[in-house]
Amino acid sequence: MSIYHDEIEIEDMEYDEDTETYHYPCPCGDRFEITREELENGEDEAKCPSCSLIIKVIYDQDDFMVGEQVIAVKKTKRLELA
Repeated sequence: MSIYHDEIEIEDMEYDEDTETYHYPCPCGDRFEITREELENGEDEAKCPSCSLIIKVIYDQDDFMVGEQVIAVKKTKRLELA
Protein backbone atom coordinates (compact mmCIF):
# COMPACT_ATOMS: atom_id res chain seq x y z
CA MET A 1 0.00 0.00 0.00
CA SER A 2 1.35 3.40 -0.96
CA ILE A 3 1.09 6.62 0.98
CA TYR A 4 -0.01 9.36 -1.39
CA HIS A 5 1.16 12.95 -1.25
CA ASP A 6 -2.25 13.92 -2.67
CA GLU A 7 -5.19 12.71 -4.76
CA ILE A 8 -5.62 14.58 -8.04
CA GLU A 9 -8.46 14.50 -10.57
CA ILE A 10 -7.24 13.67 -14.10
CA GLU A 11 -8.97 16.84 -15.33
CA ASP A 12 -6.53 18.91 -13.22
CA MET A 13 -3.48 17.39 -14.93
CA GLU A 14 -1.81 18.60 -18.13
CA TYR A 15 -1.74 16.23 -21.10
CA ASP A 16 1.14 16.00 -23.59
CA GLU A 17 -0.24 14.54 -26.83
CA ASP A 18 3.23 13.81 -28.25
CA THR A 19 4.27 11.53 -25.37
CA GLU A 20 0.70 10.60 -24.32
CA THR A 21 1.65 11.51 -20.75
CA TYR A 22 -0.27 13.34 -18.03
CA HIS A 23 1.72 15.73 -15.80
CA TYR A 24 1.10 17.51 -12.51
CA PRO A 25 3.50 19.83 -10.62
CA CYS A 26 5.45 18.26 -7.75
CA PRO A 27 6.53 20.29 -4.69
CA CYS A 28 10.19 19.39 -5.45
CA GLY A 29 10.00 21.43 -8.67
CA ASP A 30 9.68 18.51 -11.10
CA ARG A 31 6.38 16.95 -12.26
CA PHE A 32 4.43 13.82 -11.44
CA GLU A 33 3.76 11.79 -14.58
CA ILE A 34 1.63 8.89 -15.71
CA THR A 35 1.18 7.65 -19.28
CA ARG A 36 -2.06 6.97 -21.09
CA GLU A 37 -0.99 3.33 -21.44
CA GLU A 38 -0.58 3.03 -17.66
CA LEU A 39 -4.07 4.48 -17.17
CA GLU A 40 -5.50 2.03 -19.74
CA ASN A 41 -3.90 -0.78 -17.72
CA GLY A 42 -5.64 0.38 -14.54
CA GLU A 43 -2.68 2.13 -12.93
CA ASP A 44 -3.60 5.11 -10.77
CA GLU A 45 -0.28 6.22 -9.27
CA ALA A 46 1.67 9.09 -10.83
CA LYS A 47 5.29 9.21 -9.70
CA CYS A 48 7.77 12.04 -9.64
CA PRO A 49 11.03 11.05 -11.36
CA SER A 50 13.07 13.35 -9.08
CA CYS A 51 11.80 12.47 -5.60
CA SER A 52 9.89 9.76 -3.76
CA LEU A 53 6.46 11.42 -3.81
CA ILE A 54 3.47 9.67 -5.40
CA ILE A 55 -0.02 10.98 -6.14
CA LYS A 56 -3.18 9.01 -6.73
CA VAL A 57 -4.89 9.89 -10.01
CA ILE A 58 -8.69 9.91 -9.83
CA TYR A 59 -10.19 8.93 -13.19
CA ASP A 60 -12.79 6.71 -14.84
CA GLN A 61 -10.93 3.79 -16.44
CA ASP A 62 -13.83 3.23 -18.86
CA ASP A 63 -12.98 6.60 -20.48
CA PHE A 64 -9.62 5.14 -21.52
CA MET A 65 -11.09 2.00 -23.09
CA VAL A 66 -13.04 3.76 -25.88
CA GLY A 67 -10.72 2.56 -28.67
CA GLU A 68 -10.57 -1.01 -27.43
CA GLN A 69 -12.16 -3.67 -29.60
CA VAL A 70 -13.06 -7.08 -28.36
CA ILE A 71 -13.42 -9.68 -31.09
CA ALA A 72 -15.64 -12.61 -30.31
CA VAL A 73 -15.11 -15.84 -32.18
CA LYS A 74 -18.23 -17.79 -32.91
CA LYS A 75 -17.76 -21.53 -32.91
CA THR A 76 -20.29 -23.84 -34.48
CA LYS A 77 -20.55 -27.58 -34.21
CA ARG A 78 -21.30 -29.74 -37.21
CA LEU A 79 -23.79 -32.44 -36.71
CA GLU A 80 -23.67 -35.42 -38.98
CA LEU A 81 -26.80 -37.41 -39.62
CA ALA A 82 -26.51 -41.15 -39.58
